[in-house]
Amino acid sequence: MPMLQRDGVDIYYEDHGAGPAILLSHGYSATSQMWRGQVEALKHAYRVITWDMRGHGRSGYPDEAALYSEAHTVADMTALLEHCSVDEAVIGGLSLGGYATLTFHLAHPDRCRALMLFDTGPGFKNDAARDGWNRFALERADTFERDGLAARGDSPEAQLAQHRDASGLARAARGMLTQRDASAINSLPHIEIPTLVLVGEHDEGFLAATDYMAAKIPHSTKVIVPAAGHAANIDNAAAFNAEVLQFLAAL
Repeated sequence: MPMLQRDGVDIYYEDHGAGPAILLSHGYSATSQMWRGQVEALKHAYRVITWDMRGHGRSGYPDEAALYSEAHTVADMTALLEHCSVDEAVIGGLSLGGYATLTFHLAHPDRCRALMLFDTGPGFKNDAARDGWNRFALERADTFERDGLAARGDSPEAQLAQHRDASGLARAARGMLTQRDASAINSLPHIEIPTLVLVGEHDEGFLAATDYMAAKIPHSTKVIVPAAGHAANIDNAAAFNAEVLQFLAAL
């Protein structure tokens, strides 16, 4: 089982195919298994690296709350690229993984060949809106602590995930799902590389956010995947994969 250890925390990853590198990050309470359909579609022409965030799946579930943060997520992604000897990659992710893609680019623009932002948002400029999101994240943490893995719900990406227990998900909600400032959303006009902004047509929670990102990112391509919700890559994998392949072919 491929594993990277960073500062005592195991990070599980998978490395498929050969060619230009792509790093895909999953959503909150999902795992790298949500990308199975994309790995099969892309691995014949690309090197596809997927991973489990800390507190998720086969990665480590550290007990200390301080070991879950946006900074740790970015550092895990950086360490993974270095471990795989990848200097530059297409960085992509869905939901929390998409937000992590933006924060990774903010920290390491030189390591990003292009970005792919799936069913995600850039955070908030308004403090009250961010506080509302953080209340939601903290409520998710409380629910996982109270109800265990039953709290993950029936979304397609969550159902594909296997976690040891709910403790890591609770800590990840508090430290990684919550947001601290407006740095990600303020970075959008300064993204100078090709960016695919994609959303499922029924993902009502992120339609406006993806419109905003597409309007603010200079070299962006906006795509709406039909017959798909928040897990657009699973709900309509054929259409999703076709759009991703078209985007990658143009790089």
